[in-house]
Amino acid sequence: MNVLKKKDPYQVYILICFLSQLFFTFIFTVNLLYQVQIVKLDPFQLVIVGSVLEAVVFLFEIPTGVVSDMKSRKLSIIIGYFLIGIGFFLEGSLPYFSTVMLCQIFWGIGYTFTSGSVQAWIADEIGEERASLAFVRGAKAGNLGKIIAIPLSIVTGYEVISLPIMTGGICMIGLSIFLIYFMKEEKFKPTTKRVSTWKTMKGNLSAIFYFSKANYFMRILFLIALFFGLYSEGFDRLWISHFFEVTHLSSLPEGKLVVVTGGIEFIVVLASFAILHLIGHIPIHQHLKHIYLALLIGSLLIIASLIGFALSTQIISLLVFYIIIQVTRYAMYPLEDVWLNKIIPDSSNRATFFSVKGQVDAIGQICGGPVIGLIASNFTIKIAMMVSALLLTPVLFLYSMILKKLKG
Repeated sequence: MNVLKKKDPYQVYILICFLSQLFFTFIFTVNLLYQVQIVKLDPFQLVIVGSVLEAVVFLFEIPTGVVSDMKSRKLSIIIGYFLIGIGFFLEGSLPYFSTVMLCQIFWGIGYTFTSGSVQAWIADEIGEERASLAFVRGAKAGNLGKIIAIPLSIVTGYEVISLPIMTGGICMIGLSIFLIYFMKEEKFKPTTKRVSTWKTMKGNLSAIFYFSKANYFMRILFLIALFFGLYSEGFDRLWISHFFEVTHLSSLPEGKLVVVTGGIEFIVVLASFAILHLIGHIPIHQHLKHIYLALLIGSLLIIASLIGFALSTQIISLLVFYIIIQVTRYAMYPLEDVWLNKIIPDSSNRATFFSVKGQVDAIGQICGGPVIGLIASNFTIKIAMMVSALLLTPVLFLYSMILKKLKG
């Protein structure tokens, strides 16, 4: 136990990435399938569930970011994982639409306590440069957790689909208790002004708007986050319904469906692990120009693959396009964190900047999700997927603008 207490924060960060993704993946391998097959949510309900989650994220992202900046990054992270665990345990225990909605509230609030706080904590403890490498290696560790979690989830959920959801929730609660004892916070410098939360929020937001106006790259980053939010909700909530609709696999026994969906996710995390391993061994994270170019290529791949996924009628092409989309997204996440971390002008508000990025993404999902859900309900999921691809296309122009500005 004493050995664990003396571990370098870098190692603890990697462990958090590993365990959190292990438990999340253990849950998510069956979560959407559980909502479709057991709770019997229709396409519009599936998207509304996601929109409620994002609305909660939108409402609580800044207040919880302020807690992280004023009180403690560690406390914020511990509260977050505890609330997430409670939410998923409730969802798995009671298969009702209302319970699924309640889970989104717990999950959303819990997520906002962790969003930005984990990144800000490690940057404070080990410095910005070392943190950039930690983001990439943490993502790699997270993918290792996913590789381990998926087979475990398939075995656990083969007979009872809800069991991995409940078990994963309990494990999340255990993670929060673990961090109470083994997570250090020695270099955190809280905001010194003792003002109300709302005044602090207003001051931080004013500063962020100021720096966004003054910093061209910060402004573009927030716009890109908005468009990613607009497209992602429909795809994330409806991909499995589209897959089953095209392949007619929904008639299979529930245990076999768990194997099918789990197998797909297993391929995704293996491919993601390989890509992140490659990224971790090349100096792409050290140069912003290389990051922008990689993100542009990644966005183009997602748009093209999303169109292919929508139009495909064969199981192999559906699988290929889905895997490309997911692997590309996982590869882009740590690069986006490095980008924001490098251009934040004031480290004392680091968690709030990360939180604002998450809030902008949430606005996009709140706005885009219901629209995609209505299109899927009134027309077809295929058309809804095509519209999702269209909503993402402006990011290609934004990344091109950034690269042109660098050349100029």
